[in-house]
Amino acid sequence: MTRTPLRPLARILQARAKGENPDTIERENLRLRHEHMRDKARNRAEVRLLVLGLAFFCLFTVIGARMGLLSATEAAEPRASAPGAEIIAQRADITDRNGRVLATNMLTHALYAHPRDMIDPDRVAAELVKVFPDMDAADLQRRFTDGRRFMWLRRTLSPEQMQAVHDIGDPGLLFGPREMRLYPNGALAAHILGGSSFGAEGVHSAEVIGTAGIEKALDDRLRDPAQAGDPLELSIDLTIQATVEEVLDAGMTMMNAKGAAAIIMDVHSGEILALASLPDFDPNDRPNPVLPKDAEPGDSPLFNRAVQGVYELGSTFKIFAAAQAMELGLMGPETMVDANAPMVWGKHRIKEFQGKNYGPLLSVTDVIVKSSNVGTAHIALQIGGLRQQAFLKALGFFEPTPVELIEARSARPLLPKKWADIVTITTSYGHGMSASPLHLASAYATIANGGELVTPTLVKQVNRKPGIRVMREEVARASVEMLRQVVVRGTASLAEVEGYEVGGKTGTADKPKRTGGYYKDKVINTFASVFPASDPQYVVLVTLDEPVDTTGTEPRRTAGWTAVPVAAEITRRIAPLLNIRPVVEQAPLTAVSAVHN
Repeated sequence: MTRTPLRPLARILQARAKGENPDTIERENLRLRHEHMRDKARNRAEVRLLVLGLAFFCLFTVIGARMGLLSATEAAEPRASAPGAEIIAQRADITDRNGRVLATNMLTHALYAHPRDMIDPDRVAAELVKVFPDMDAADLQRRFTDGRRFMWLRRTLSPEQMQAVHDIGDPGLLFGPREMRLYPNGALAAHILGGSSFGAEGVHSAEVIGTAGIEKALDDRLRDPAQAGDPLELSIDLTIQATVEEVLDAGMTMMNAKGAAAIIMDVHSGEILALASLPDFDPNDRPNPVLPKDAEPGDSPLFNRAVQGVYELGSTFKIFAAAQAMELGLMGPETMVDANAPMVWGKHRIKEFQGKNYGPLLSVTDVIVKSSNVGTAHIALQIGGLRQQAFLKALGFFEPTPVELIEARSARPLLPKKWADIVTITTSYGHGMSASPLHLASAYATIANGGELVTPTLVKQVNRKPGIRVMREEVARASVEMLRQVVVRGTASLAEVEGYEVGGKTGTADKPKRTGGYYKDKVINTFASVFPASDPQYVVLVTLDEPVDTTGTEPRRTAGWTAVPVAAEITRRIAPLLNIRPVVEQAPLTAVSAVHN
């Protein structure tokens, strides 16, 4: 920097020549130099203040924005980052065929503890017991003070419980957000939905996995992130399901049964509109019952009698023998069959119920109407064991049902090791082999729809592919007419529901003992029906475990007195819900007379 001298020689000489004081020039230059230095320092200070002000403005802007963001977001516990697979918490909803929610997700919180961060572990233990009475204070105190860093206290909390724990105010108690599965209808359709629990879990999320029913069978579909926004639509109708469960529960109580099952199925698509099993449970709080050693599997409320229950289904099988005989061209509905009882086959005697004798001859239709064991046995012998097996296999009786329930895979029918002639005979009237009620409902649907094999499903169908043909359409129609006659003038007269043309077949089977043989006073009763018989649309099936009707002077245990009235009430209640218009029988013209004024 060039500095101006305080006493410039030229100006000094000029001042002396004029007689002026040269010191005045020095003082003036010194003043100007000081003013310049002052202005320069002021400008430097102003620039620094401006930069500092801008820096403070930016800093407070960032801090204010961060505070606004924090105030606008939900509070969450801090969490440590750890390597590993991501926990997928989202799970698709499940709805009925009309979009009503059967299973959904609800945001809740888990409670966990960092014992080393607790201020007063003893007080925390005492306060937690007040919120959760099932906890033990001494156990909590021991675990809080044994040196562990982390422990779970509750996997899910209600809002009230969360607030109560928050009020304890200890920094060692922490909350973690997560989703839980909610079944808003409680126990309704419990055996279809099954239930869920937590799989992989962390403090900030948990994986919901299916544990039973359709939740487990279609777990991959429900957990697929690509389909999380698309609910799984089931074939069931919530209103019909609720009606069936209500009637079935009342019927089980009235008939003094220990268990019951019911199925409503569309005969064309195989869609199951209702499937009930009693006793049941609430999937929101799935139990873990401990059964006595002598208890049956069906005594557990978790047991799905409609799918897992494998029973001898009694006389409901007789229609299959008649249908196959007609399909093979061996006989027609009016063909006469030997029905003279008892029938002796080797060392075995085939008898009718209560020792009756419907012989010497019955038409094939009347064999079904009167539920003749002997007549059915003679039909089966004409068919033969090999052809009988092939026909039952074609109807699906040799494999587990393919329905979308995890329990169905283990419900394999129980078949005889050797198919001798006596097995051919007993199988024709529903003894000697065991199957589930769902097997039976599917087979009846196959007959009712004109002979095309039905595959049962719990998922709503959009484009149904026709099944393979098991029997000719005319054979199926003749079989349905036989079922109708069973209701009109046979063993299922109590199934008649005015206007809905019910057709069906009863089945009463003695319960087998674990040690061999059969109980004489314990039965499995089944009624499988279709309606309306003139144009079948639905199958209604009811099974009761150990029922007994005590309304008469003597106990009655046959299906005609137990399962049939329950099925009739179900049909009466659901038919209007299914938009089935009752058939109004018109009075004959001969009964109409003219009115003369």
